[in-house]
Amino acid sequence: MSGVLLYVIGASGSGKDSLMQHARFKLAQDANVVFAHRYITRPADAGGENHVALSEDEFESRVAQKLFPLHWHSHGLRYGIGCELNHWLAKGLTVILNGSRAYLHEASRRYPELVPVLIEVSPAVLRERLQGRGRESVEDIESRLRRAGEFDTLQHGRLVRFRNDDALERTGTEFVELIRSHEKVAL
Repeated sequence: MSGVLLYVIGASGSGKDSLMQHARFKLAQDANVVFAHRYITRPADAGGENHVALSEDEFESRVAQKLFPLHWHSHGLRYGIGCELNHWLAKGLTVILNGSRAYLHEASRRYPELVPVLIEVSPAVLRERLQGRGRESVEDIESRLRRAGEFDTLQHGRLVRFRNDDALERTGTEFVELIRSHEKVAL
């Protein structure tokens, strides 16, 4: 496959969704860049990212039909990436995908040219963002902060670390530049 797969990962609250939404808007006219939608066993109106909602049965049926080249479980939900991924990469496109740290090894095995992009944020900023969401208890926030520390030891030969402590106006622009620096021009 000749395209580029940017596999975006980071702790909950690191700003992955905001950065990807910003980049999706800024790169909407760039025919060489696509953002993969995830198929998730979560209701469509649950908030968060724009995803394709599937029931457990629908998800399992698609797995059985081999329609998800990538799929994983996380936080009680199932996530899948549709086989359109292979078509986009074969066309030489740059594909941005909201991935999972726990699934990085398997995703890299299936797509050896994958470039993991780790969205990093300082513990103080992460705490502030998690508290600002108002979705988690104090104990849940502390647990998320501990888990976020696990990203510090992440190893991968192609790993790109992206710091996201500043305002989205600044980091969003830098994230778009990072995507463009990996972009190939499709023929």
